[in-house]
Amino acid sequence: MAKNKFSKAWVHQHINDPYVKMAQQKGYRARAAFKLIEIIESERLIRKGDIVVDLGASPGSWSQVVRERLVNKDGTINGRIISLDLLPMEPIAGVEFIQGDFREDAVLHELEARVGQQAVNVVISDMAPNLSGVASADSARIQHICELALDFAKHHLTPEGALIVKAFHGSGFSQIVEEFKKVFRKVVERKPKASRDKSAETFIIGKGLKN
Repeated sequence: MAKNKFSKAWVHQHINDPYVKMAQQKGYRARAAFKLIEIIESERLIRKGDIVVDLGASPGSWSQVVRERLVNKDGTINGRIISLDLLPMEPIAGVEFIQGDFREDAVLHELEARVGQQAVNVVISDMAPNLSGVASADSARIQHICELALDFAKHHLTPEGALIVKAFHGSGFSQIVEEFKKVFRKVVERKPKASRDKSAETFIIGKGLKN
């Protein structure tokens, strides 16, 4: 009974969510698009000519936002968008998609092969593991995913490049921030307006590689 009440409450909240309505109006696949828009506008990231890697891309709203920033008037893309997710994703014009688990070496190697010798300007990650409800196990999974994204960024970003990852406040969060500070000259935390108040999610942004 409680579960049914919870699901009804969630549906009611979702239907009345202004960001859900705006996403539908603008043709975004998810309300998460507005989280990325706020971050890249406040941090002045992603401009024409950039190469962007989108980790945890499905259903594709972040790739849609990036595409808007890179698309020319004739519909061609000035730059590159390489997206990856464990789940399938409906095609987006001009977006290269790899389906696979970023935690697996073979998938990571495929992504690296696709990037080739090109330096990446921005890595964005909305990846989140399936949470078990066991705090210690969940924080370890979240930290692992953030560290994988950080390691990829460290090896593939331009010197002035940026990484955006989703993390969750709680156990392990401060360690993730500290790891970012070892790699980037500037590290900021943002909770966009489109993030639900009840959510512990916070986005960590690193800009400009050290060394």
